[in-house]
Amino acid sequence: MTENLFRVRMSGALACFSRPEFSTERVSYEIITPSAARGVLEAILWKPAIRWEVRRISVLSEVRWMEFRRNEVNSRVPTRDAGTAARTGEPLRDFYAAEDRAQRNTVALREVDYLVEAEMHLTARAGADENLTKFREMFLRRIEKGQQHYQPYLGCREFPAQVELAPPELQPIADSRDLGWMLHDLDFGLEIQARFFLARMVAGVVEIPAWTAQGGAA
Repeated sequence: MTENLFRVRMSGALACFSRPEFSTERVSYEIITPSAARGVLEAILWKPAIRWEVRRISVLSEVRWMEFRRNEVNSRVPTRDAGTAARTGEPLRDFYAAEDRAQRNTVALREVDYLVEAEMHLTARAGADENLTKFREMFLRRIEKGQQHYQPYLGCREFPAQVELAPPELQPIADSRDLGWMLHDLDFGLEIQARFFLARMVAGVVEIPAWTAQGGAA
């Protein structure tokens, strides 16, 4: 592990990294996306002074699928209404889930196991007294103690992730395949834009292009 590169194991019983081309049905990508892996890392440590960039994903278990149907609500509380209620103390309007639910299909992954290699970078918001060594030690301390800002999850909040530092003996599966266009991450510029890349798994390993090479802000 170099000063700013971390090897983290992410696993769980169920995962669903939803493909955006399916509007109502949840159909997962074949492996975890870089943005989902970043979200797991941020659940362990997030600060305005740092950003995570996923560089490599190694798949440790065979790709297995599970299909099921579940009830979901069609609407959600607007963020503006929730913010107003938090500031004023006024209750939100009544909501009855039984009157607003629909049954949708989910094609998820099961028994997933990944080795994610990610770099930690300082952002323009880092203070003069903040450096990578400080945040590196903070991250290692938090992951070893199981400390989290929130429960890390694998695509959907109901699919919790087990997270630990990856031991050196882990080996990816012997599988190579084209994964097609995959969500890289969201570019939070003047307008939020989704950025994609052509993903290919070679002997169980997917190399992730540098975010700046995709047009994202450093």
